[in-house]
Amino acid sequence: MGERLRAHDWSVTPLGDPRHWPPSLRTTVSIVMNSRIPSAVVWGPSLVTIYNDAFRPILGSKPEALGRSFREVWAEVWHLIGPIAERAFAGEATFIEDFPLVINRHGMPEPVWFTFCYSPVRDETGAVVGMIDTVIETTESVRARNAVAAMNAHLEAEVAHRTRDLVAAQAALRQSQKMEAIGQLAGGIAHDFNNMLAVVISGLNLLQRRLARGDTNVGVYIEGAMDGATRAATLTQRLLAFSRQQPLAPEVIDANRLVRGMTDLLTRTLGETIAIDFVTADGLWTIHADRNQLENVLLNMAVNARDAMPDGGRLTIETANLEVDAASADEMMAPGPYVTIAVTDTGTGMPPEVVARAFEPFFTTKSVGKGTGLGLSQAFGFARQSGGHIRVTSEVGVGSTFRLCLPRFHGNAEPAATPSPSLAATLAGRPQEIVLVVEDEDRVRAFTVEALRELGYTVIHAADGAEALRIIDGGVFVGDGPAGRQDVTLLLTDIVMPGMTGRQLADAALERLPDLKVLYTTGYSGDAVIHNGVLDPGTNLLAKPFGIDHLAETVRGVLDAPG
Repeated sequence: MGERLRAHDWSVTPLGDPRHWPPSLRTTVSIVMNSRIPSAVVWGPSLVTIYNDAFRPILGSKPEALGRSFREVWAEVWHLIGPIAERAFAGEATFIEDFPLVINRHGMPEPVWFTFCYSPVRDETGAVVGMIDTVIETTESVRARNAVAAMNAHLEAEVAHRTRDLVAAQAALRQSQKMEAIGQLAGGIAHDFNNMLAVVISGLNLLQRRLARGDTNVGVYIEGAMDGATRAATLTQRLLAFSRQQPLAPEVIDANRLVRGMTDLLTRTLGETIAIDFVTADGLWTIHADRNQLENVLLNMAVNARDAMPDGGRLTIETANLEVDAASADEMMAPGPYVTIAVTDTGTGMPPEVVARAFEPFFTTKSVGKGTGLGLSQAFGFARQSGGHIRVTSEVGVGSTFRLCLPRFHGNAEPAATPSPSLAATLAGRPQEIVLVVEDEDRVRAFTVEALRELGYTVIHAADGAEALRIIDGGVFVGDGPAGRQDVTLLLTDIVMPGMTGRQLADAALERLPDLKVLYTTGYSGDAVIHNGVLDPGTNLLAKPFGIDHLAETVRGVLDAPG
């Protein structure tokens, strides 16, 4: 752009010969030309326009704008932006986010959105002589945010509609049969839903990182889309939890230690109006469960209890051993030893008709926007997937007790220590670490590849298992000659693919490269790597949708793991 600036005939413009430009103009032009952010200088009463290279995509195929009046360049929208420019020339700086315009830059009217700042420029005497237009086009992020919102509304309505129909059709069946049927519905929609969300979250996350290198304000433009996508992702995870198809990573847990380790989290979450008591049993048996999921269930139960005590109250978390004999057993709980974790509140309580529906998905007594009605159904799914059950007792005006029952662990393994926060090791990749990404969804594959390259890895990709095996057999050449051939370090593969599944691909790849690390990614895996609700031993799984930070942490963890 500097050459075009020097070659331009400025004598035909009100600015005249650049050698005679005032210092304030020369300084302003220098700043704009050396900026990577799309910027333009608008100078003098004639609004002469000078812009940098980054500004050119904003103009599109508009006629040459250099040296022309800013009013002429943006004639079709001057009635909207002209008053804003007048404020800048009056000495007032303006900042506007996601400003909608319809411009003609490619031969036809085009709806677009911009975030821009008009800043006045003063000369040596303090008089306003021009302005700087700093602009970021946010069209794609606004469209993505709107698309995510529409997609969420449609899918939530569809899930709710199907669930209501299914519940009505099976109203005469036992509660357990009804729950199983809704679980099949939840698992069926999760795969496609998560694939779409993976594209949204990965793409916007990359955009967020790159724009952050320039204008630090750009992160706010995509937060809405990220929030919407994350909410949709949470919805699918809760549906999978309810349907007992979420991957669990069970470990031996001391429930007393776990609930006391949640003290700070519960105190911050529940607020000062809720008093928390812990009643822990001596000699409590250990359990075998997924720590993160168990903590999430207990937190959900505690939040529900808080919401039942709008004026404050007391929350009691109590652990105990429970022996269920044959006389007390039913189809939901087999005879045997259990550990119970009970969450009791002194809230409003529930009438019998609400208690009967407490674990139904999408059933909630909260006002619109205060809950999805999936928290307790998620707890139900986790308990059943872990081999246990959850029960509720309640009395109106007295309070409620939710009692989670999990089977006792029989074994010699010691309970794992409660994880404590620590400084994370660097998550950056290294060029000698070669990642093969296998994904049949083009957009998901493209974003995953771009994200891994952003993290510093050498990345190759394939659309199916057959293509991936050809790459593995041929090796990857990172230099000249035979010495430049290297094997793939990590196979990152989707599980559900046509032809060859990710599990079949991994088995074939490991026969060729025994030291190959494997990381599966999926929105819904079926029974490929999860059996009886538990992730197969030695299996690494990254659930869709995932952001770049989660991807970085998981990939680094798999590569750094021994073996």
